[in-house]
Amino acid sequence: MTENPAVQKKITVLNQHNEKLVGVLHDTGSMEIVVLCHGFRSSKDFNTMVNLVGALEKEGISVFRFDFPGNGESEGSFQYGNYRSEADDLHSVVEYFNGANLKVTAVLGHSKGGNVVLLYASKYHDVHTVINLSGRYNLEKGIAERLGKDFLKIIKKDSFIDVKNRAGNVEYRVTEESLMDRLNTNMHDACLQIDKGCRVLTVHGSADEIIPVEDALEFDKIIPNHKLHIIEGANHCYTSHQAELTPVILPFIKEGLQHSAAELGH
Repeated sequence: MTENPAVQKKITVLNQHNEKLVGVLHDTGSMEIVVLCHGFRSSKDFNTMVNLVGALEKEGISVFRFDFPGNGESEGSFQYGNYRSEADDLHSVVEYFNGANLKVTAVLGHSKGGNVVLLYASKYHDVHTVINLSGRYNLEKGIAERLGKDFLKIIKKDSFIDVKNRAGNVEYRVTEESLMDRLNTNMHDACLQIDKGCRVLTVHGSADEIIPVEDALEFDKIIPNHKLHIIEGANHCYTSHQAELTPVILPFIKEGLQHSAAELGH
C-alpha cells in the first residue's frame, strides 16, 4: 500500500481523426496503467470514475481517465452512435502510453463505455483485463425511450431527430448515420471475437433503470473468460452503491497485474 499521493497530469492524445482527447493521468510511478472510459453524454469527471481513481491510487496503480470526442474537454462533435469509433479512440490512448514505455493492463468502461471496452477487446487483443460496468448487450433496445417509438420512420423522413430537454431546448441531435451506426453494432458477434486469454468482468446493478440486468446475463453466456457480479439494489449510476464497486473491481485489476507480471517473469 502506498500513501504517496499520485501526481496528476493533464495529457492530450490525438485520435485517428487528429482530434485532441483530453485526459488526466494519475501517476503513482507504476509502469502499468488502468484506463477508464465514461458513458453516454458523460465525462472523465463522472463520480464513479473519480471514486475508482482514488481506490486504485491507494494501491499504487496509475490511472488515466479521459473524455471521448465531443464530450467534456475533448475536441470533436458529439455523436449518438460512434461505438466502434470510440473503441478506436481508446486504441489511440493505449498506443500513446505504449509509446511512453508504459503498459495499459486494464480498461474499464461504464454504460456506453462498457460497450466500448468490450468492442476494443474484440478488435485489438492487446489489453487482457476488461471491466464492463453496466454495458448494454442489445443496442437495438433503449432507443425508443429516448427518441420515441416511431424513431426509424421519423429519421428516414427528416434524416435527424433532435432530442430536447424538459424546457424544450435541444440537448443533442441524432443523425441517421449515427443511429444506423448504433443499430449495426452487434455486441453478440463482437463478444465472440474476444480472446480466451482476455479476462472480462461484468458488473451490473440489479435495479438498473436504464439498462436491464438481463443484459449482463447475456454477456455472461457468450464471453469466453467471464466473471459476473450483480450489485443488489444498485441503479445505473450506482448512486447509493459506490462503496460496493471497489471491493469487486480492485481485486480483478490486481489479479490481472499479477498475471502480466508472471508473464514478464518478474
